[in-house]
Amino acid sequence: MDPVADMFSGIKNAQARKHSEAVFPYSNLKFEIAKLLKAEGYLENVKKISNGDNKFNLKLALGYDDNEAKITDIKRVSKPGCRVYKNHRQIKKVLNGVGMAVISTSHGILTDDQARRKKIGGEIICEIY
Repeated sequence: MDPVADMFSGIKNAQARKHSEAVFPYSNLKFEIAKLLKAEGYLENVKKISNGDNKFNLKLALGYDDNEAKITDIKRVSKPGCRVYKNHRQIKKVLNGVGMAVISTSHGILTDDQARRKKIGGEIICEIY
């Protein structure tokens, strides 16, 4: 029922099996989250690929450092049954700044640091470390 959570569990499972890439059904939200993860260094590459019949998939190249996954854990915070919204003062650092939170704002998908700097809040999608 939650495609974003399915993508997160797919990433965790692929990294546990040491796969180099993972493929998911495409959506704009998942694509924007993946681009942010790539920009922050958690993923190596993000591609939108066609699977025919005007449908697309999202292909993620997973990142590793010395055979260790760059993503230790991804936790979904805001769920379809219980949305979590915070203003910029309420957004806390993840693991004292080691991790990051992904936030859906009126200015697009941002990290917790970017949202605090721009002084805008939004829906806390997930925490990554």
